[in-house]
Amino acid sequence: MIASIDPFHAIAISREAHRLEAAGRSILHMEFGQPSTGAPAASIAVAHHVLDTDPMGYWESQPLKDRIARHYRDRHGVTIDPERIFLTCGASPGLVLALTSLFAPGARVATARPGYVAYRNTLKALYLEPLEIPCGPAERYQISADALSALDPAPDGLILASPANPTGTIIPADELARIAATCAARGIAIISDEIYHGLSFGDPARSMLEFAPDAIVVNSFSKYFSMAGWRLGWIVVPPVLIDAARARMGNLFLTPPVLAQQAGLQAFEESAELDGHVATYRRNRQLLLDALPALGLASIAPPDGAFYLYADISHLTDDSLAFCHRLLQDTGVATAPGIDFDPVEGHHFIRFSFAVSTDRVEDAIARMVPWFQAQRNDKAP
Repeated sequence: MIASIDPFHAIAISREAHRLEAAGRSILHMEFGQPSTGAPAASIAVAHHVLDTDPMGYWESQPLKDRIARHYRDRHGVTIDPERIFLTCGASPGLVLALTSLFAPGARVATARPGYVAYRNTLKALYLEPLEIPCGPAERYQISADALSALDPAPDGLILASPANPTGTIIPADELARIAATCAARGIAIISDEIYHGLSFGDPARSMLEFAPDAIVVNSFSKYFSMAGWRLGWIVVPPVLIDAARARMGNLFLTPPVLAQQAGLQAFEESAELDGHVATYRRNRQLLLDALPALGLASIAPPDGAFYLYADISHLTDDSLAFCHRLLQDTGVATAPGIDFDPVEGHHFIRFSFAVSTDRVEDAIARMVPWFQAQRNDKAP
């Protein structure tokens, strides 16, 4: 039997956008959550040196694992043995490593709905059962301890994200503590996706390791570190899972690229450059928030972090995929349909990524304002 996996519709939108671009159209890419900036300049310099001097091979950087452990100590006050850290080819293999280390086929794993499309589909691919918990405006689009307490029977696991994709919402520290206590009491294993850490517009996001020392944390160099194409991430596992994770890592993935590991180690020292990117995202976020009245978008998820704006377009359409295709064809602005993140209510939502340059956000707004106005006029009685 082969698992049935849903398509990732934003990829189809992106393919169409690139076809239009190749044909000469001006396209603004706001469909994917990837920074338009590159790796830090010093990381690129290190990579050039490695290419010239190192034949490379299968290698796991102990200095990088030590530096990640130091990051948890300095940022979150948590002491992590570097042997609990596994370097991966991005967060996606990290999620597979975490799930296969924790669960046997048939296990039930709770996630928020809306949530990142790959949670649901990776669970399906591994013959695990996704249990999607509907989270709307009243819950700030996030899982709560109360929602977990109400599940009967308790799920085997929980995947949570803070900041979240597609909403950008952050779970407050007191609620993270309540979720950790609920999971401990009910025997629910926690996987915390912290890929958007470093991208907050208020208080910094807290690590689940501060509240649940036995949680598995997934992280990546793709977002804050602006190294999506380098395919480098990590997971932190509890001591009891080290051997299981090591066996799976060695057989399924070997090691991440040596070049990326060397560049990633340097990236930890480039916070001034990287925080400059966050300042750009902050400006872009505010530009979009200021433009919402002109776009006629009155209901959005609170974008506390990451670089997304998740907006309700139910007054304009009940088919977000077709809406995104029309928006792309008519304006050249590529966005992501909500059905990727929520197969139930996502027909009424659209996600904008503002991880692009400010001038592109300004251009996108200028193109979209008259287009959204026309959609409202067409819907008017």
